Amino acid sequence: MIVQKMTWCSVLWWGLLAGMLLPWVARSGSVQELTLAEAIEMALAGNPELAALGYDENAAAARSETAFARRLPRLDFVASGMYHMHDQRLLPASENGQQGAFSDQLLAGDVVISLPLYTGGLLSREQRASDLLRSAAANELSRSREELIYNVSSVFYRILAQNRVIVSLEFSQEALREHMKQVLEMIKVQKAAAVDRLRIEVRVADLEQRLVSENNILAVQTRVLSNLLGRPEEAALLKPAGTLAELPDPGLQSAGSLADSLNARADYQAALASLSARREALAAARAGHLPTVSLQGSYGRRWAVDSPDRSQGHDSNRETGWAGILLQVPVFSGGQVQARVREENALLEAARERLRKLELQIRLELEIASLNIQAARERLEALTKAGEQAGESLRIEREKYELGKGSITDVLDAQTALLDTQTNYCRAMADYHTALAQLKLAKGK
Repeated sequence: MIVQKMTWCSVLWWGLLAGMLLPWVARSGSVQELTLAEAIEMALAGNPELAALGYDENAAAARSETAFARRLPRLDFVASGMYHMHDQRLLPASENGQQGAFSDQLLAGDVVISLPLYTGGLLSREQRASDLLRSAAANELSRSREELIYNVSSVFYRILAQNRVIVSLEFSQEALREHMKQVLEMIKVQKAAAVDRLRIEVRVADLEQRLVSENNILAVQTRVLSNLLGRPEEAALLKPAGTLAELPDPGLQSAGSLADSLNARADYQAALASLSARREALAAARAGHLPTVSLQGSYGRRWAVDSPDRSQGHDSNRETGWAGILLQVPVFSGGQVQARVREENALLEAARERLRKLELQIRLELEIASLNIQAARERLEALTKAGEQAGESLRIEREKYELGKGSITDVLDAQTALLDTQTNYCRAMADYHTALAQLKLAKGK
């Protein structure tokens, strides 16, 4: 009795403790059901690759601003301190016989202005190239967002289908267990053989291992989704919610025209911008053969430290300034300009070939997506009929077995056929939705 009282006290104590802890556990580690729209929103906000491309776009914008700033006037403050082996004059003489201050230590401070007047189109071409590359980076970011949405949608659809596959397996397993009870009753009255029980147990064991395999696939898919969302630590807490509609968006099955897709595809527009940027870069490289003209000016002060001429009344602290136009003509640069022109020309041809490759790829993606939609729809239609026939076949085989006119093997085979049809139908539904999303992605939508 004492042991029994202590046991009940322990149960009561643990019950109170569980009552206090369970709400906290539910708040800290509750499973979060996600709709597809919520999953996409989380991915767009937390995917690291998308964030990196956003920073790449910011870098491209900064490079564009740098190229523009090179065309503006530049103002610098330049200070220097020189120690000479022999005394130097503070400022050059402005007339014959002019006296001045000398020292071996000279200090200088100047405000220097420089403005490019003519560069043969070098700076303007570089600025246009930077602007085009900025546009290309923005389009690449947009395309990456579309690809991320497609990847999240594809995994989401497959998880929903996988959940239905697992439900079908569990239902089939439970149906076999119920059938086992009937078989055991039939064995007692000698209407069924004892070996039938063993055959059902073998089939139940086979369903067990299939469940383990399918649950593992679901766990992998959930972790893939959590990585896309940028939340790998929450993989066990994410649960996609919703159902796969039967045949949504029938109007999207047509691939449409290639020209419309090219105009809508952000990656194609990025490739076009990159090609134009390469043309501008080639023109900028050729401008290296041309002369440049710039306006320059300087105003500042010079100091002669410890000048011995101060005792003679010479000023060792003087202002100075100048302004002028500088012409620079490239005569020999060791082949640098020619090499850069060849480099930019090669990059231009490479960009042109990549654009052609992308156009071929877009054409292929449109065709593949349309074929996948058609194949998935035909599979669904065939599996719908097959499912009805498999269900009717199972009903007939069970009735025959209960009447002693059929074998347990026929019943199990019919049930396996029905289960396979159900699982194939679930996967075909996921393939259909994925193909629709693939067509949207190929169209640039």
